Amino acid sequence: MALDGAFLYAVKNELTQLIGGRVEKVFQPSREEIVIFIRTRQGSKKLFISANAGSARVHLTEKQPDNPQTPPMFCMLMRKRLGSGKLAAIRQDGLERILFLDFECINELGDPVTVTLACEIMGRCSNLVIIGENGRIIDSIKRVDEDMSRERLVLPGMQYELPPRDDRLNFLTAEPEEIISRLRGTNPAELSKALIRIFEGISPILAREWTYFAGRGAYLQSDTIDGDFLDRLLYIVKKSKQQLTSGECCFSVASTKEGLLKDFSFIRLNQFGNLMMTKELASASELLDYFYYERDRAVRTKQRANDLFKLLVNLTERTSRRISAQREELAACAEKEHFKLCGDIISANMYAVQKGDTSLTADNFYAEGCPKITIDLDGRKTPSQNAQRYYNEYKKCVTAEGMLKVQIEKGEEELQYLDSVFDALTRADSENDIIQLRLELREQGYIKASGNKAKPPKALPPLEYRSTDGYTILVGRNNHQNDQLTMKFAEKSDIWLHTQAITGSHVIIVTDGEMPPDKTIEEAAIIAAYNSKGRGSNLVPVDYCLAKFVKKPSGAKPGKVIFTNYKTAFVKPDEEFVNKLKV
Repeated sequence: MALDGAFLYAVKNELTQLIGGRVEKVFQPSREEIVIFIRTRQGSKKLFISANAGSARVHLTEKQPDNPQTPPMFCMLMRKRLGSGKLAAIRQDGLERILFLDFECINELGDPVTVTLACEIMGRCSNLVIIGENGRIIDSIKRVDEDMSRERLVLPGMQYELPPRDDRLNFLTAEPEEIISRLRGTNPAELSKALIRIFEGISPILAREWTYFAGRGAYLQSDTIDGDFLDRLLYIVKKSKQQLTSGECCFSVASTKEGLLKDFSFIRLNQFGNLMMTKELASASELLDYFYYERDRAVRTKQRANDLFKLLVNLTERTSRRISAQREELAACAEKEHFKLCGDIISANMYAVQKGDTSLTADNFYAEGCPKITIDLDGRKTPSQNAQRYYNEYKKCVTAEGMLKVQIEKGEEELQYLDSVFDALTRADSENDIIQLRLELREQGYIKASGNKAKPPKALPPLEYRSTDGYTILVGRNNHQNDQLTMKFAEKSDIWLHTQAITGSHVIIVTDGEMPPDKTIEEAAIIAAYNSKGRGSNLVPVDYCLAKFVKKPSGAKPGKVIFTNYKTAFVKPDEEFVNKLKV
């Protein structure tokens, strides 16, 4: 994994600013994640710890964690053991992927004790273990019993033991002679694979970067490397050591040209050439926060809202089928004039029809030239009853046509509404956003009210951006917030924006009575395009007008408005630009 012992060493150096800080709060956003708020002289900091197999890590975070209404038992235990505790030390054994956080706490008897958190960042074996002063395990976020592992058990009451460790070099302390000796003593292999075998705490991407630098992109074998290649290898290892120990790292993220995040390291990544794009961030914590949040956002949202996605897909399919059936019925109503014509002809030729006749052939006086027309009759009915039967069919078609047009219009509005909820759900990035969408669907009757009478969490405020000219730009997170933002918060002189014929958020430019420059309107239009279903398009039309020209029709669904006196801007959604403007 890219978060190797060397990168963890850089994280440890950043976390030293927390030493001396006191624990304020402990949250457990999900089953394998913990967030600890620590009050320091520089203010409150959030320490994020994950034991998830695919995204295990520990770092400072700027993200606002979700606070479940009912804290899990492990979270309650951490609050009890670490409450008001002071972080005394942060330790790492060599370049092992374990950070030990020592807290000075007070136990139930009022005695000072040391409680240690062992943050084990080891792929599928990752864990967060609470260790008492006697070295025994108090508990862990993932308990490991005999059925899961025979080598190392992690259970309450047991003595904490370090994972098995291979005899490998620490490149921060190893001398060049030791490195050369180990290289010569290993089985011949491609150089990057040999480096992983002889050094502890280095990831494949770091080993490949060292190899790329040493060979200038050429293939190198561990048992034959010598001369300039060997000198370059020793140089890049020494330079990486200096970067880590001095804190002058170059935290780089590699991504595909489509924006898919692939890997990261604490040194500049050159091995991909033009195949990938690289981005540099200011710190290890900022890199980890960005990398894992962006990489896992879609997956995380889909997991949390999987039932809502299924519900919306089913509702959309059901509504589409209903509209399709209604359109077929509406098409059948086109025969209504034929039914009226038949009734009129039967009435005009009543003298020529006898009870028991099954058809009538007469002149069609409605058509030019009065051609003959044959009309089917019910032999059990009188001529008058046959005429009335056709008139009744005509009346049914007229009535059905009017009702079907209304039903189809309502169905199309419902489809548009469901599409807007689906779009908001794909952009939801917190548990609170998903809860608010559930409440909205419940209010609209799509979800049955549950027996849980717990008070729902307070909705998050609208997304806030700041234009380069200093104007505040607000974006609704869901349809309810769109209505509040547009109809209650916005002043008449504010600018309202929305993508044209595309579901998306309502956007408000807070003008304070002034007309903002065109640049601000263009930036707000880019924000509106990005916060819509058209975020992946190359060109998106965005309508904008003064907020006073926006009205909400009576009885309309949440988020539905009508507007006049508008103009249209065509812009390209730009994620990086939008994120720069985000407050």
